[in-house]
Order: sequence, then structure tokens, then C-alpha cells
Amino acid sequence: MKSFGKYEHITLARRGRIITISLNRPEKLNAFNALLHTELADVLLRVNEDQDSDIVILTGVGRAFSAGGDIDWQQDACDKPEMFERTVREAKQIIFAMLDCEKPIIARINGPAVGLGATVALFCDVSFIAESAYISDPHVSVAMVAGDGGAVIWPQLVGYARAKHYLFTGDRISATEAERIGLVNFKVPDEELDSAVEAYSDRLASGAQLAIRYSKLTINIGLKQAAAAAIDVGLGYESLTNVTDDHREALAAFRERRAPAFGRLGRQE
Repeated sequence: MKSFGKYEHITLARRGRIITISLNRPEKLNAFNALLHTELADVLLRVNEDQDSDIVILTGVGRAFSAGGDIDWQQDACDKPEMFERTVREAKQIIFAMLDCEKPIIARINGPAVGLGATVALFCDVSFIAESAYISDPHVSVAMVAGDGGAVIWPQLVGYARAKHYLFTGDRISATEAERIGLVNFKVPDEELDSAVEAYSDRLASGAQLAIRYSKLTINIGLKQAAAAAIDVGLGYESLTNVTDDHREALAAFRERRAPAFGRLGRQE
């Protein structure tokens, strides 16, 4: 597509001045591997410079928005911690590219949005979730810190008390509950998701673009300040948990389909 590179795990589509970015690993529920992570960081920078679009829709192909971090990618990062340095750089790029993008980004949450998938969905400017979908951030379930932006955006949307509960437990939040507590904007029946997102994106596309863009940038000042204050700390702590015995145990337990046996303070006794 004009002005964009070639992507293996991302597809792009245009409808008028609306561009849709789709995470495209449906056989893995759009879970992030190293390449998808790199490609998302790249496309979010490029879309802000795209002269042929005013509105961005972000979604997933198939049954999920994104299942979070691919287990093999997590294992590689655990076995080779130096790989995680690139992940950290790209994670910051993803968050700040979304915040700095002048164009409104609409999340079309067509299925589960988990972990990093939840973070990406929640950093969008307006969100629509299918009734059958759910959101969760289970970083703690694999003995990791939600340093990729989850610890920034959840308190902003639902307050510190709720954010702590969901980030401490990784509990799933239904579409109905997500709308009720303000985690997302709109819950719609599955069969109406496409029409709802299309109507809303058309509405924004017909609006005064400079006014909309500058409103987003103004609103995001406080959110950018919060992200700037916390993202390096969060990613630093996530890097520390990436090399703990608890994380290795969680990955092994996932593969062996059993409950993990965590040690005290991340170390096995």
C-alpha cells in the first residue's frame, strides 16, 4: 500500500479516508511474536504521516483482537534476555506513537483482547467491543509486570482501585462489565460490530479534521505525562521479572497444562 512498507502479520485496507490496521495471525489468535511487535511499532508511526487518511481503525483478523504475547516469543525472551531490550524499545514506540498520532484511532475489539492486546486496545481513542469478547491483562499469571503500558492506561480509565484488582489477578472482564466501568466506550452485539464501527468512523471522517486532531492532542497531554512518568519504570520492572524463576515456571506450566508453583519473591526454594 502506498506510503507503507510490506508487512507479514499486518494487513491494511482503505475505505475513503479511513484506514484499517488489522493484526493478522488468526491461527494464533493474533498473539504477538517478535515480527508482529516490530511491524505494529512501524505501522503506527507511518499511519500518522499518511496523507490519504484521517481516521484509523485498529482490529484483529478472525476470532480475536489479540491474545497477547505468543508463548514461544516469551520463551525466547526469557532464554535470551538481550532480546527483551528490543521489545522494550518497541513497546515505548507503540505507546507513544498511539498517543502522538493526530488521527483518532478506533479500537474494533472483535474478540479477546489479552495482555499486550488489551494494552493496545485500551490506548485507542474510542473503543467498540463485541458482546462476546472480553478483556484481561494476565501478566501476573506468567509472573510478569504489566509494564508494556497496562499499568499506565488501566488506572486512567477505571481508577486505581479497580486497576490494581485486575492487574493483580488478571481476571477477565466481560464486554458488558467493561462498558459499565468505563474500560471501553461501546458494547455492541457481535453482528452489529462492523456497522457500528463503520458508522462512527464515517461520523468522525465527516467532521472538522483539524479540530478533532487538535482536541485529541490536547486531551492526551495528561496521558502522555502519565506514560512518560511510568513507562520506563514499568518496562524496567518487566525486564526484571522476565528473568525470574517464577516466569520460567509459568511458561513451563503453560506448556504442560498445569498450575504453576511460584516461589517466594520469584525464586524457587
